[in-house]
Amino acid sequence: MTTSIHITALDGIINVNSLFTLAVFLGLAWNPADPTSTLTNPSDPTTCPPGPNVAESLIAFHVYSFSSFLFSSLVALALKQAIRIARTSPPSSAAAIHLPYISESLQAQVNKNLLRVGMLVSGIGSVVGCVCLMLALVDVVQFKVGTLGCATGTGHSYAAVVPLVILVPVALLGYVAVVLYAFTR
Repeated sequence: MTTSIHITALDGIINVNSLFTLAVFLGLAWNPADPTSTLTNPSDPTTCPPGPNVAESLIAFHVYSFSSFLFSSLVALALKQAIRIARTSPPSSAAAIHLPYISESLQAQVNKNLLRVGMLVSGIGSVVGCVCLMLALVDVVQFKVGTLGCATGTGHSYAAVVPLVILVPVALLGYVAVVLYAFTR
């Protein structure tokens, strides 16, 4: 039963990482230099257009996010495959050779410490990917709505960013708490 729970948890990590990886690809496909892709008026002297450093950090955070999600997914897939290999390996005792071999009835012999560490590493990769994706979204807001550091900055930028930087870390803290709880069990 424990192995089944671990496989379900690994499937969840892989599925969530896949959705976030899709979001990162869509973000990388977006061209921030396109003047028609902003909600601000670039000819308005009161607006502060984002500089090249915002564009660089946008791309960098997308790449960091993508690599973190990919790392996390690959670790989760490797753990899942290791569980399946352990589950389907033939029985080693001489008495069991005479019995019909049914892979579903065997319990997987998995090193729980290695499984825990792998799940922890995969969870860390997901958390780092989420933080980088959140920072990339902050940069997207600066391109679409207006920069945050502008003296005449709009309240719309802050209205978009503040819930993002509050809700995502709160959700990540909940995720980390559950991962650490599962790690200790």
